[in-house]
Amino acid sequence: MKKTLLSLFAVVTAVLMVWGFYQAIYVAPDESTMHEVQRIFYYHVPSAMVAFLFFGISLAGSIGYLSFRRSRADWAQASDAWALAGAEVGVIFCTVVLITGPLWGRRAWGIWWTWDARLTTTLVLWLIYVSYLLLRRFAAGPQMQTLAAVLGIFGALDVPIVYMSNRWWRTQHPAPVFGGGEDSGIKDPAMLAAFGWNVLAWLAWGLLILALRYQVERQQQKFAAQDAQDALEA
Repeated sequence: MKKTLLSLFAVVTAVLMVWGFYQAIYVAPDESTMHEVQRIFYYHVPSAMVAFLFFGISLAGSIGYLSFRRSRADWAQASDAWALAGAEVGVIFCTVVLITGPLWGRRAWGIWWTWDARLTTTLVLWLIYVSYLLLRRFAAGPQMQTLAAVLGIFGALDVPIVYMSNRWWRTQHPAPVFGGGEDSGIKDPAMLAAFGWNVLAWLAWGLLILALRYQVERQQQKFAAQDAQDALEA
């Protein structure tokens, strides 16, 4: 039953991604200033939004692990699996943000990168969660999960700073598209629809990968527990 639902969701995700691509490339009109390069917006901004969501899932999982590690071992391990899966998918989307941003910036600003608040805090966020994944990959011992959970919580504290950076400070980065003032928002209905479809498509893709990665991690946890049990019995 789970495999059937997962397969169905994968098909829906593929359809959404194709439809989102069609909307962004063929339906949405050219932007009057940046023209074709503005279409990066339909991938850059949704990727940032989805990255924030998955870093939030990693935060919740990290808090859950620290909360249950001494009282409910199975809940703690499930929370840790969610934390790891959320961090991995979040890093993927944050990497897309850091690649598409300079491509857009080169055309809009004439430079690939500038150390303004939005770009710098985003890079710091990516580095923290890459460090988290490196810790999970190469560290060992009973304290590894605890240290990773603490690092995951610390990293999530940067998310609101990234989000508010171009509100708190003057930055090279454009003003917020939504909620940035009277002139903010997407006025063209076709552009708004293309943006919405791509948010939905990339969210679905991320959730699909998250579910698969969570299942793999839980299976690995069970194998590790069984190996430990066999070693004790031996």
